[in-house]
Amino acid sequence: MNLRDFFYLQKSDRISILFLVFVILFVGAAIWFLGEHETSTPLTAEDSLAMANIRDTVYRRSYGGYASRSHQYYNVPERKIERFAFDPNTADSTQLLRLGLSPYIVRNIYRYRAAGGIYRRPEDFARMYGITRKQFDELRPYIHISADYQEARSFYKTNHTEVSPRDTITYPVKLVPGETVQLNTADTSALKHVPGIGSGFARRIVRYRQQLGGFVSIDQLREINNFPESALAYFQLGKVQVSRLNVNQSTLNQLKAHPYLNFYQAKAITDYRRLHGPLQNIQQLRLLEEFTPEDLSRLAPYLAY
Repeated sequence: MNLRDFFYLQKSDRISILFLVFVILFVGAAIWFLGEHETSTPLTAEDSLAMANIRDTVYRRSYGGYASRSHQYYNVPERKIERFAFDPNTADSTQLLRLGLSPYIVRNIYRYRAAGGIYRRPEDFARMYGITRKQFDELRPYIHISADYQEARSFYKTNHTEVSPRDTITYPVKLVPGETVQLNTADTSALKHVPGIGSGFARRIVRYRQQLGGFVSIDQLREINNFPESALAYFQLGKVQVSRLNVNQSTLNQLKAHPYLNFYQAKAITDYRRLHGPLQNIQQLRLLEEFTPEDLSRLAPYLAY
């Protein structure tokens, strides 16, 4: 297969190709000719003046002449801002606009009120969308909320002197300096009148009094953990009626339950009774190494033989 055979075309194909080439050349020549020789007709001075007159006539008919070019969007007269007392719950649009608020802020206020919103405090007005901090600071002195829109509880708290009676059970009236309670007979309610003594300390005082068998000194209150020193001045010992512990008849558990006896001291007493018989007085406990003179001094008012 030689090169001539490769480029061989039938007669009909050659005619088609020649026709397309001719069309392309014709179109290209037409475009060049028309673009190269395009001419424009210049307007004379009279024609230009006539066209200007036509434009002026059309503009005057459409926009009211050149004077109307001072449109409101180009020349907006400065609005005079006034300051006067107003209630944002009742002020109308005219009043709000006179205060310097923009129309869209006025619309927001109307929508808020239409939805059931109420301005109960001047600060509620600051939350309105669109209000700037500067605007609110300037308007704040002029915002006066009518009593009809204020909260009822704040109104009655301010304007009515009647107060509900104090709950003296939950919040007891405290003693003043010079007043006292009887330490050995006061119940928890009476003890809570002492400044610094609440329900917790009152229960601990009564419980410790029962464990001891009664108080023989005001200073024994210091043995209660974290007891407030300032409260000691409000106590009187009162009538001392100590419930004594019989050391010869009490069991080991009964002895060690007393706040002034520990397990080893209680066991020493029971061992002494078993070996030497009943105790006759507290001096016999001095022979036991488990007891110090201070221990015996504290125990003396609470032991019986």
